[in-house]
Amino acid sequence: MAGAGGRTVGIILAGGRGERAKPITLESADYIRSKALIPFAGRRLVEWVIDSCREQGIRRFYVVAQGLENRSQIKLLLGHGERYGVEIQYSRARFDRYNVGSGAATLHNLEQWDLDDQALVLPVDSIFEFSLSELECTHRENGALVTVAAVARSAQEVAGKYGVIQAEPSGLVSGFVEKPSLQRLRRLFPHGGAAESRALLPTNAGMYLVDSRRLRAAARDPELMRHAHQRLDWGRELLPWLVDHGLPVAAHHIARLGDLGNVEDYLGTLKDVLGGGYPQMDRLMTRPHNEEPRYWIDRTSLETRDEIVGTTLAEKISSGSVVIGPGVRIGRHVEIGPGVRMDYTDIGDGAEVREGSRLCRAHCGESSVIGPYAEITDSYLGPMVEIRSERRRPVRLRDFSAVGDGAHLWPGTQLSGVRIYPRLRVPALSNLPAGTHITSSDDILRWV
Repeated sequence: MAGAGGRTVGIILAGGRGERAKPITLESADYIRSKALIPFAGRRLVEWVIDSCREQGIRRFYVVAQGLENRSQIKLLLGHGERYGVEIQYSRARFDRYNVGSGAATLHNLEQWDLDDQALVLPVDSIFEFSLSELECTHRENGALVTVAAVARSAQEVAGKYGVIQAEPSGLVSGFVEKPSLQRLRRLFPHGGAAESRALLPTNAGMYLVDSRRLRAAARDPELMRHAHQRLDWGRELLPWLVDHGLPVAAHHIARLGDLGNVEDYLGTLKDVLGGGYPQMDRLMTRPHNEEPRYWIDRTSLETRDEIVGTTLAEKISSGSVVIGPGVRIGRHVEIGPGVRMDYTDIGDGAEVREGSRLCRAHCGESSVIGPYAEITDSYLGPMVEIRSERRRPVRLRDFSAVGDGAHLWPGTQLSGVRIYPRLRVPALSNLPAGTHITSSDDILRWV
């Protein structure tokens, strides 16, 4: 849906280190991949952000990067926006030391760029379903300095994870509660905070429409200026400060937010996107190869023959030898063996899925190899991961396990909720406690 965003610029906050998302954000044990470059449904996250905003009229973007690797990785991908039909400018490296929190980074860079435009500030590790024109309408009607995008969530979802917005009937915000416990929610929202209640609470989605000129003026307050040189996050400090000082902050409900900040949220959002839960993403993706069930398969993969029986993927699907369920995306030059079953799964370019494997709610990175009869459920596999599964000793991954780039798992491995860091060669392991991180060869020896 095209919005009235011609005069609105985009500010993408892309400086975070992605600690919660490890090993997805690791290229090696000591080299962090920018969150902006996390692979998602065939592209990088920041590309989806740029395209979804461009579709709604935003043509000028400012990227707040941080550090050598983060800045160089993003700029190498995006350049100055030529490939995307937009203009992109980056924060200056000498100001990195002032990026002490998302709010501080925004305020300092508004001054650096001398922005007086209306700006949409958004993180790079989330997918949004929203209408910019409707967000702008709420912003104008309330004369807001900042309008917060809000997503409705249950008390159980909110407790300890999301900030809650306290709003007046007019739409203006009266307060914020940062990541409250379930007990506190029950006190603050007696009709919506009960565990058994079906009422939904407005939560901060992390996206903000701001009046840059007025926000820059507010930032010259000595108290706020002092905070901006120490620690100033949007949710925890900046928004409460603005409300407490009588500055108009409004809330606007958007349709949906997909968080990609950790493995569980990444896989949940991927399933929702591939399942059609984000119409805006649907419009940006290529047309599905098949509608019932709904899946995408690149033509080159349909024509690729496997090394076992020598038939193409198209022939195997037609004969029923391979079953593709709903929500599957298969990239270019992927080899799929006979007897494979998959649904709600994203397969990167050049990957191989050998005979008899089962994949459900999974991501398999580019050039990954899934051995015979592997069972991959609710799990993330990075690029060039090798799963050395065998029919008599299958590999089984489940419950939000994640395997970093280039790691190898030996036959018989069974992991549940375990994270394997990049480039490790892992012998057959099982019965590791959920939440275990295998970060080095020392960790492997501890569990062998």
